[in-house]
Amino acid sequence: MISAMASTAAGRLWDVDTGVWTTGSLPRSVRDSVLPNEISRATVALWPTAYRFKRGHRIRVQVSSGAFPRYARKPGTGEPHATATTLKAADQDVYHDHAHPSAVLLPVRAAS
Repeated sequence: MISAMASTAAGRLWDVDTGVWTTGSLPRSVRDSVLPNEISRATVALWPTAYRFKRGHRIRVQVSSGAFPRYARKPGTGEPHATATTLKAADQDVYHDHAHPSAVLLPVRAAS
């Protein structure tokens, strides 16, 4: 659920055991696919990464409302980015219960 008219969902993949995060962060605009304060489905796809997680390491997925200054911010009001004069913070809730399943799909390569 998102609280603003427009936002960006950015994802980052972490190796919890080493504190290393991948550089495969890909923001996804959720402006056209959600209505404020309604639960909606959003897919955050990450860029491919060459990071190898060691056996037994824990993986964390971080979802945030953008990655400014790496990516342009969204004003949260629906105004055009270049001319926006008002900013509105966006809160995003990620639901992961029986009624709202969430998933992380990761490719696995056989050890060579």
